[in-house]
Order: sequence, then C-alpha cells, then structure tokens
Amino acid sequence: MKHKSGFVNIIGKPNVGKSTLLNVLLGEQISIVTNKVQTTRHRIHGILNSETHQIVFADTPGLLDPAYPLQELMMKSVSSVFEDADIIILILDIQDKNFEFEAIFDKINKIKCPLFLVLNKIDTVEKEIVLSSIKMWSQKIKKADFFPVSALKNINIDLLLNEIIKKIPYGQPYYGKDQLTDKSERFIVEEKIREKILNNYQEEIPYSVQVVVDSFKESADLIKIYALIFTERKSQKNIIIGKNAQAIKKVCTESRKDLERFFKKKIFLETRVKVSEGWRKNEKKLRLFGYN
Repeated sequence: MKHKSGFVNIIGKPNVGKSTLLNVLLGEQISIVTNKVQTTRHRIHGILNSETHQIVFADTPGLLDPAYPLQELMMKSVSSVFEDADIIILILDIQDKNFEFEAIFDKINKIKCPLFLVLNKIDTVEKEIVLSSIKMWSQKIKKADFFPVSALKNINIDLLLNEIIKKIPYGQPYYGKDQLTDKSERFIVEEKIREKILNNYQEEIPYSVQVVVDSFKESADLIKIYALIFTERKSQKNIIIGKNAQAIKKVCTESRKDLERFFKKKIFLETRVKVSEGWRKNEKKLRLFGYN
C-alpha cells in the first residue's frame, strides 16, 4: 500500500479547543491546555504515525488583534499556515455566530487545499443548535467540509481523522516514524511549567511569564532539569514565588508529576524566578526567548 503524508494546520480564535483537538487526534498531550485565552504562543507540530501514513498537525496561537510585539510575532506564525498546508482546519465554537478576522476569512475563502470546518463543543448544546450552526456556516463558507465534534469528550473525532487520512496526499514521511513533535525536550518542559503557571495564577501574572530550561541532563532512570522563570516586574516575581515559596512549590510539584508521565522517568526539577523587565515588548529579548 502506498504511503500518505501531509500537513494539517489548525487555526481558530482563542479558547475554541485547538490544542485539545490536536492532543486528542494524537492521543498525547503535546500542546498545553488551560481555560485561559492565549495559552498557545508558538506554532507546534504534533506528528501522528502509522504504517500507512504520517500526519503532521500544526497547533497555532489563537487569532487576535495584537497589542504588543509578542502578540505580533504570535500572529505572524498564524499567517504562515496557509503556505504549507495540505488541509486547513478552521475550528469554531459551536455557538459562534461571527468570525471577526476578515483578512483570515478572505484567505480561507481563497485557499485551494481542502478546508475542514470543525464546530467544537457540541456536547454543550442541543442537537437543534448544531444543525442550525452547520446551516449558517455553510452559507458563509461554501467549499468547506463540516465536522461537528467535541474534542473534550472525543465525539466524532474518529470521523474527522478518517477524512483527513482520505484527503492527505501520497508521499514519504517528513519526520522519523518514532517522532511525536518537531519541538525539543526542553521546549516540552518549558511549556509544561508554563501550563501550571497559567492554571495557578490569575489576571496578568501568567501572561507576563516566560520559562527557559537552563539545563536538561538525562541518565538511564532520571532527568535533572534546571529552569528559569522570568517575569516582567519584581512585584510579579514575588507573587509567583508566594508566601514561604508555597506557590512556586505547587507549580514545581505539578510540573514534575506531569513531566514524569510524559517522559516515563523520574524527574528532578529545580526552578528559579528572575525578572526581565518588559520582555514582551522588547524585540531583542523576544528573539533571545525564541520568538522569531
């Protein structure tokens, strides 16, 4: 049987379930998931392998109108998804009535590759709302294939995946068959720690944080990790650490347990919180943190 391989790029507004969809398609948590908007900052490839196909999914930051340089770079990574896609997945909340990003909408209506419009969170509404949503969006986007799903409850995901496999082209694998993502182990660690920060802190605090793995040393049965957590101001640093360092200890414990599940090894994790003044608005610092 001839081998199939292709790139499937996922776009959508914040908090519609892009990362959850990627993770359930892969059967692994590659993209971090929180209940906060703007969780995803980078374009992340997750790779699904079988004997007959390799599908390279791309999770992207949620669409937004950028307010500072970090968000501008995030949106730059989104615009690139139209250049290399074999399939585009536009994911919407089933209750969405509008799509505010006209420039992206224009590109969607002009693409030549297959377009899958995924209406997510159908487990939260009645069947009549699902049917009316499909009817409404089919009038706005003429050439899309529609998939009502629940990524969280794994409803209709198998139908979506089967159609993806049908539509991707024939070709050789782009990555090794044992590879799960294009990101490094250090990146995975940084994202897992940032996920716990997003889940444990409120308001602007988690958005002011950047995590950098300074040291990653792996032996047969142990991984020793030393990570730096950067905030924009000293007051934020104090909040991240918390009284008697209880807040940062909680983040480290949750991160370590998650990393042990992912790497299937014992993890020794040490963190230090530092200040990098105004890093989100400083292009030089953004480049140092890996945003290009």
